[in-house]
Amino acid sequence: MIRKSTPDDIDLILRMYDHSRSVMRADGNMAQWVGYPTREDIEEDIRRGVSYIIEDSPLPGRGARGEATFALVPGIEPTYAYIDHGRWVTPDRPYSTLHRLAAMPGTHGIADLVFQYIKGRCDYLRVDTHHSNRPMRHILEKEGFVYCGIIYMPDGSPRDAYEWWRYDTVPASLKAWVEESVLPQYDAFDTAHRRNHARRVIARAMQLKPTPAVYAAAAMHDIGLREGRETHHLASGRMIRDCSPLHQWFSNDEVEQIAQAAEDHRASAKEPPRSSLGAIVAEADRDLEPESVFLRTIQYGLDHYPEKSREEHWQRFCQHMQEKYSANGYIKLWLPNSPNAESLQEIRRIIAQPDQLRQVFERLFPDS
Repeated sequence: MIRKSTPDDIDLILRMYDHSRSVMRADGNMAQWVGYPTREDIEEDIRRGVSYIIEDSPLPGRGARGEATFALVPGIEPTYAYIDHGRWVTPDRPYSTLHRLAAMPGTHGIADLVFQYIKGRCDYLRVDTHHSNRPMRHILEKEGFVYCGIIYMPDGSPRDAYEWWRYDTVPASLKAWVEESVLPQYDAFDTAHRRNHARRVIARAMQLKPTPAVYAAAAMHDIGLREGRETHHLASGRMIRDCSPLHQWFSNDEVEQIAQAAEDHRASAKEPPRSSLGAIVAEADRDLEPESVFLRTIQYGLDHYPEKSREEHWQRFCQHMQEKYSANGYIKLWLPNSPNAESLQEIRRIIAQPDQLRQVFERLFPDS
């Protein structure tokens, strides 16, 4: 059972925080929850009605026992107003924020229960966590959250920021198949095309048109990368056509459109996509948030050319920026007045100023 916390629960909640803090320390996370949350924080959560307790079922001779706690806060979170190295996927939608998830020793399956509960009550969710909190980051990715960038606490300390939202228009069986059979394939690809990339493409595509076909096409657009990058779009199309599970949800014509959308999504394509589905996936694949573009380019170079020196990576970085993103570059936007248009203009402004571009490169290039 999940219920609102009361003042009688405060000592129990503090014990839950103590236990979860010790688990973090044992896992090497020495920075999170130092002197926090306090009794005053819990009292404020309870006063606002955002603190929850998870109880097990009562047994004969004793009442229910508290097993875990969390805070679910609706409305604007002030520290989310600015996000670095990325952007929120749904910046203008009302959301709730999950804070301070903790449990007692010996509890199991708590995260599944919490997320099942809050996903049933919220359309858009955000959460942040320390980068060193590997268990929480794993849970968030498992639960379908998208990594969006870095936010900062009032004291300036950074947190990894994640977002989730509901896809009511997609059959649950299709979502389950994508999560279990499609997205894990991205884990073997280069850093710029891992599972979070696929989730972001799905998210942006579904904002443009929330249909099952859009969801499937966005999820599968890059699966051909397992045969190499050069012709991965063609490989993706072939794999989609050969994918028998898709026929559970789509007709032959719809599967063909999904395959064509994958074939047409590449930024280097000289011809427009053959369908509106292809245009949506191509647009969604162009994550043109400037920081993301610059960081992905650096990551790709490090993954594929580890032997290069820092200066050689800089030269490659500049060449790629000019060839793809400059005013004379090959990237094209197929949907007029899309959210990417403004971002592309900002990228081109930075590219046109070599000193500023070098500053961006030096800031994002890893020191070791």
